[in-house]
Amino acid sequence: MYRSHTNGELRIENANQEVTLSGWVQKSRDKGFMVWVDLRDRYGITQLIFDEDRTPKEILDKAKTLGREFVIQVKGTVIEREAKNKNIATGEIEVLVKELTILNEAKLPPFTIEDNTDGGEDIRMKYRYLDIRRNPVKNNLIFRSKVAQEVRNYLSNQDFIEVETPYLIKSTPEGARDFIVPSRMNEGEFYALPQSPQTFKQLLMVGGMDKYFQIVKCFRDEDLRADRQPEFTQIDCELAFVEQEDILNIFEGMTRHLLKKVNNVEIGDFPRMTFEHAMKTYGNDKPDIRFGMEFGELNTVAQHKDFKVFNDAELVVGIAVPNGGSYTRKEIDKLIEWVKRPQVGALGMVYVKCNEDGTFKSSVDKFYDQEDLAAWAKATGAKAGDLICVLSGPANKTRAQLSALRMELAERLGLRKSNEFAPLWVVDFPLLEWDEETERYHAMHHPFTSPKKEDMELLDTDPGKVRANAYDLVLNGNEIGGGSIRIYDKATQELMFKHLGFTPEEAKEQFGFLMNAFEYGAPPHGGLAFGLDRLVAILGGQETIRDFIAFPKNNSGRDVMINAPAAVSQEVLSELNINITLPTE
Repeated sequence: MYRSHTNGELRIENANQEVTLSGWVQKSRDKGFMVWVDLRDRYGITQLIFDEDRTPKEILDKAKTLGREFVIQVKGTVIEREAKNKNIATGEIEVLVKELTILNEAKLPPFTIEDNTDGGEDIRMKYRYLDIRRNPVKNNLIFRSKVAQEVRNYLSNQDFIEVETPYLIKSTPEGARDFIVPSRMNEGEFYALPQSPQTFKQLLMVGGMDKYFQIVKCFRDEDLRADRQPEFTQIDCELAFVEQEDILNIFEGMTRHLLKKVNNVEIGDFPRMTFEHAMKTYGNDKPDIRFGMEFGELNTVAQHKDFKVFNDAELVVGIAVPNGGSYTRKEIDKLIEWVKRPQVGALGMVYVKCNEDGTFKSSVDKFYDQEDLAAWAKATGAKAGDLICVLSGPANKTRAQLSALRMELAERLGLRKSNEFAPLWVVDFPLLEWDEETERYHAMHHPFTSPKKEDMELLDTDPGKVRANAYDLVLNGNEIGGGSIRIYDKATQELMFKHLGFTPEEAKEQFGFLMNAFEYGAPPHGGLAFGLDRLVAILGGQETIRDFIAFPKNNSGRDVMINAPAAVSQEVLSELNINITLPTE
């Protein structure tokens, strides 16, 4: 038996017990006649004590050879500590060691295994197995496990059945780029790794499974950032004989369940907001509603003077920054430089200070009088002491720029509190969006999303105005889940493919199996998928998903620990019938 207790388990009530512990040496302190060792496992730390009066000499001598991260086993007696440590759960006791076994020696780690380590991200990614020993990463992985378990508990109690779907599937032209897998036994043909189990879960509904879920790996070959990985995990769900309201209610319930069980937070209403309202009021389709700074459109009160910048703009729009009137000119100039960065792309920014005496001071006083600026304040909801920030230009681009500024200001003002949770549903998305490069419409969600019945006639006359039975669940300015009511009859699905530019032959080649299934009694159905990585990060008070994934990729999509992706031999390529000549060294 390697251990009778874990290193986070012993308390003063265990005094005088004989115990066996195992773990890693966190650190040791050698006073010559006495050695203290902090022994660590994933449950906590227990202090060990070796002294010349009570410990056999050979054991004391061996203790003096212990280095950081040595794996050891000890046997001894639990005793009360003289100098107690209130910072750890085992801080009232220590173990007087009588036997010591070194199970494995360790090289000196390339960074300290401490909460606040001296290791940079690159070195910690290379030695991820060491990084996982640190409390922040270890606790994140335990937290992720708890969230996943609560998801399973909730869905199982709602009569969902967990079903696994294939990883080797067929490549489809919609969505992001696929990861392709060559088939050795079928020369010149390839599998794709799934971007989602979409068609399979719909087929499960045709199969009568009624309520399906799966915590599943998905794959997208796309550019990366802090909240993206080439492989990611979804909580994938589908239900038959449901309408949109049924799905929203079930997954509001799951979100409440998670917040209560994991964060001990009670959530009230989940507001519903149309896509159009979200874009007009917040400049994006996943607004953070923990704070205000809603957009105020200023065209009618700003385009009547001789200020050409505003007069030539499709949209003039502003936000009121709480207490921003105290900003110095230098601070405002830095804001202007921030919005002019390439990542945001604004050409400039007009500002108005709302003085405490009810007057206004702006960067465009030459063109606008106090009455004009008061109208701006009314439109943006600005109060005395606030700062109005105004951008102008093409409508969509300007809204996106002001949205970025709104989020940046909220961050600076401390309005995005990680322990506050503000969920909402964004509904009534456009069914299709126009792509300038390909000069055709693409499905905003995916080609199996159902149009709203009242908009069906617009598909032939004005497809850009057709709304979808689609919905996203947003939490703290992040989309954590999205789904739709699906098309479930062959005729409508064929019509959808037609408007997406598929020929009948292409539609049959790519999705004939699904349309054939619809001819055998497909029920009305819909679903939703949560991004587990992002959900866990937000519930954990963060927005970067990497530290909640055991072995993540870096921003280049590489696993620097195992050095993947990597080249394979010419022999393997030949077996796969891939005619690439590898460069010679």
